[in-house]
Amino acid sequence: MSTITPIGLQLTGRLAVVVGGGPVAARRARLLGRAGARLTVIAPQLCSDMTELIASLDFAHRTTGGEPATWVPRGYVDGDVSGAWLVATATGNPQIDDEVAAWAEQHQIFCFKGGDAEHATAWAPALVEHGDATIAVVSSKAKDPKPRRTISLRNKISSLLRTTTLDRTASAASSSYAVGAGEVVLVGGGPGAVELLTLAAKQAIDSAEVLVIDRLAPREVLNWVGSGVEIIDVGKSGGDHPVSQSEINEILVDRALAGRRVIRLKGGDPYVFGRGGEELDACRAAGVPVSVIPGVTSAVSVPAAAGIPVTHRGVARGFSVITAHSDLGAAPLADNHTLVLLMGVAQLEKVSTTLIAQGNPGSTPCAIIEDGFGPRQRTTVATLETLAQRAREADVKPPAITVIGDVVLRADALRDSFSAFSLADSSLPGSSL
Repeated sequence: MSTITPIGLQLTGRLAVVVGGGPVAARRARLLGRAGARLTVIAPQLCSDMTELIASLDFAHRTTGGEPATWVPRGYVDGDVSGAWLVATATGNPQIDDEVAAWAEQHQIFCFKGGDAEHATAWAPALVEHGDATIAVVSSKAKDPKPRRTISLRNKISSLLRTTTLDRTASAASSSYAVGAGEVVLVGGGPGAVELLTLAAKQAIDSAEVLVIDRLAPREVLNWVGSGVEIIDVGKSGGDHPVSQSEINEILVDRALAGRRVIRLKGGDPYVFGRGGEELDACRAAGVPVSVIPGVTSAVSVPAAAGIPVTHRGVARGFSVITAHSDLGAAPLADNHTLVLLMGVAQLEKVSTTLIAQGNPGSTPCAIIEDGFGPRQRTTVATLETLAQRAREADVKPPAITVIGDVVLRADALRDSFSAFSLADSSLPGSSL
């Protein structure tokens, strides 16, 4: 006889507390956040998935009025879960998890307990979304002797729904695949202009049964795919991360194990700050065949669209591509070298301060190129010293790429703009530029 009773809970606007900041805690937090809960996370540190989730919920709160998330950056203190409707603890420390679970039990609050399902009072199901219905698979035993069994059953249900008349969008081609016969192709979509896709990329997209697409991939390809193709938009924008990287990995593996040909279309090149390596590792770990089609990276093509060569004899013998979201470390000096910064428009103040402190002159030419190859492509010139100020004045919006170095002056239009800008700004150092 089953000891588990599957029920639906209305958590919208109600407090849910997650103790722990690691991957398991992040999965529980995402489940609760998607249910509309008012989320509080208690942890000294957060993993990248948890950080993305909190940023996403905060963005949703600002833009659509969704429930915000609160991070309490410290360890658990007795009573932290007071007032919660549901609690999840997954700290990796059994003693702390026991304390949280005991407090929740005493106060009649249901509790997910990471790594100790036998002593939990709530269990996370394996979910299948089908139209406006959600199908949950939960083991009938608190301590499942085969923890992947529910996931496997979920995958079989998902496959069945996609290959029968229950799913009206399923294509005839997809139904001919047997479970386990699928594959994943990681495709570089280039800088956003559909004409810069490679022939191999076009052929892969034409063959897709599932298309998992990023925000910066060329959206025109959506007009190419048939009505039977499942389209999954996992795009991320500044502060808005609707689908975490671990969830993207799960989607790729899930669809491929269900026997489908999955095309993962990414902006630029999958291996240039595209986390393509992580997706490849996830597929290989699950035994899913995976291949990669390179793409034209925006690090080179977007500067070219603004007339800037990232290397030029006598000006720059090399270039470095850096994400402005991370610690720059000891970046090469922009002297006979070019620095290309991807993402991170909001980080330009920190970037310029760091690079100047490392020995780059404040007068080093810079260019910020917005929406390369897109309808609102625009270039704003600055010096390293005035980079953040100019970005604010011009109201620069992502996506944007920043080029730092004398190669900026190779573009005639930019050289003229830079000269006019330099003369107009008396705060700039005097002017071999």
